[in-house]
Amino acid sequence: MLGILRTIGWIGCVFYATIPPFWLMIHPRANSWRSHSGSPYRVLLPLWIGMWLLCGLATLPWRHIQWHRTHWSWIPAAAFFAAGLWLYQRSGSGFSIRQLGGQPEILAGHDEQRLVISGIRGYVRHPIYLGHLCEMLAWSTGTGLAVCYGLTAFAVITGAIMIRMEDAELEKRFGEDYRRYRKSVPAFIPEIFSWLRIGFE
Repeated sequence: MLGILRTIGWIGCVFYATIPPFWLMIHPRANSWRSHSGSPYRVLLPLWIGMWLLCGLATLPWRHIQWHRTHWSWIPAAAFFAAGLWLYQRSGSGFSIRQLGGQPEILAGHDEQRLVISGIRGYVRHPIYLGHLCEMLAWSTGTGLAVCYGLTAFAVITGAIMIRMEDAELEKRFGEDYRRYRKSVPAFIPEIFSWLRIGFE
């Protein structure tokens, strides 16, 4: 059973680790993607799947190396899982499926060009990415796999670059409204007292 969980954790972290590179293909060239005829996903999705395969092959030789082996590690892992799922649930409030999928960024003439700063986004600008991090930390902590920790570190580094680019792209779309929002709300980690307020909402 634990062997199966370790394999699932490795595959899950491979998937999550490719999310920032996927968005790094989009944000620096958002205008270019919007100018394409047809859906850019016809190009982007095969490229993303290729990233999964490359990342999986690159980490395959090390996927059995464990930094720690204890059943107790699944207790904090469960807390990270729960936090990630809670963040996903809160992130969907006030957002359409199209917005969550990033269609306003890459589809020309999209009708959902609106800045959402209510709900959890009043405390952290990118709650979905924070949810991704919680899920990666859950698999890393639970399995103890070195490769999961490495993929998590990779996702944090590439994610930080991606968030800077996404912020720049959002600032172009929403102007002064987004600049004010960016100054008043943290990007990734809300303040400790904000966490307490979120929990009671």
